[in-house]
Amino acid sequence: MPITLNESLPAYRILSDEGVMVMSPGRAATQDIRPLRIALLNLMPKKIQTENQFARLIGATPLQIDFQLIRMSDHESRNTAADHLESFYRPFREVEASGEKFDGLIITGAPIEHLSFEEVTYWDELQRVFAWTQTHVHSTFGVCWGGMAMAWHFHGLPKHPLPAKAFGCFRHRNLAPASPYLRGFSDEVLVPVSRWTEVRATDIDARPALTTLLASPEVGPCLLADPGHRAIYVFNHFEYDSTTLKEEYDRDVAAGKPVRVPVNYYPGDDPGQMPSNRWRSHAHLLVGNWINDIYQTTWYDMSRIGEG
Repeated sequence: MPITLNESLPAYRILSDEGVMVMSPGRAATQDIRPLRIALLNLMPKKIQTENQFARLIGATPLQIDFQLIRMSDHESRNTAADHLESFYRPFREVEASGEKFDGLIITGAPIEHLSFEEVTYWDELQRVFAWTQTHVHSTFGVCWGGMAMAWHFHGLPKHPLPAKAFGCFRHRNLAPASPYLRGFSDEVLVPVSRWTEVRATDIDARPALTTLLASPEVGPCLLADPGHRAIYVFNHFEYDSTTLKEEYDRDVAAGKPVRVPVNYYPGDDPGQMPSNRWRSHAHLLVGNWINDIYQTTWYDMSRIGEG
């Protein structure tokens, strides 16, 4: 089944060309089923790239998805054209005031790890988002900084600065094969990592409401389940394209920043070689499992979302 996207959104053409099933809102309205409503709260500066990455994964699932884009109300993006934001994104303030509900919400990361959570300019509004998810969203998926922010808000789980950037592709152990989010996962999973902070296993273990599903001996916990808040948190980047780490590396090299070659990413660790994507299948599994869990547990009557 397809994902429903505005036909003018760049992702509509890109995903169509890739063979992903997409559908216009007009076409979706003719089908006598209820699509799942899933929103993306996009905190990344390159919003078009990020929305394409998540739309690609969501659009590969066998269900009709009504995909909505949300932004922080007053934060100005310097990397995405204003007309794109005006055409395709709704400010959270407007969504909150509408009273509408969603089956799923993805909250992305943001390149602001060096700041404490309370120093982030939109932190107050983001805390309203977190509270709103408990009454208006059936399941929430926090990614990288977004996941860390949710875990801090709900559980006081701290993030810790790293002495050097965790950067590359790292093997992670499947610690919970019976989890509905890890159906079909291998015992070991390769995951792209790009962050300056970490959450620690000892801090998670002190919070029994959280369960670690994936972890790496090199870069620590990756995926947490928070059933009490109907949420999962992933601190790494299953959604990355094949060349996303390369683009980050090339950007830092061009800017003269001290940066090491991403670990276990280029063939032979040679930046002159094109990297291969070795995580795509697990990215589709994770998002597909999340959506399947939503489909199995959400209310058909959307007005009841938030009841439990």
